[in-house]
Amino acid sequence: MDNDQIVKVHKALGDSTRYKVIQIIGEENSLCPAQLEGRLDSIPLSTLSHHLKQLSDCGILKPEKRGTYIFYSLNEDVAKKFVPHLYDSH
Repeated sequence: MDNDQIVKVHKALGDSTRYKVIQIIGEENSLCPAQLEGRLDSIPLSTLSHHLKQLSDCGILKPEKRGTYIFYSLNEDVAKKFVPHLYDSH
């Protein structure tokens, strides 16, 4: 990982909503935005989509298109490097 990528990950994880998103996805393995929206307190889908894009752009989430939906899962290599405690209970 280069320095720019490391900075992007740290910036993405510095937001409490984005951090909560990766915790939820880490527990559930793979979710689409509509499934995530119900688990977060009053965050509009448009805002959630912005957070998911930032988490995908920095490499901590992997988007996967399934039909008309995009499901997000953790990129385990990046997540283990930056948030290893997500894996402590697994």
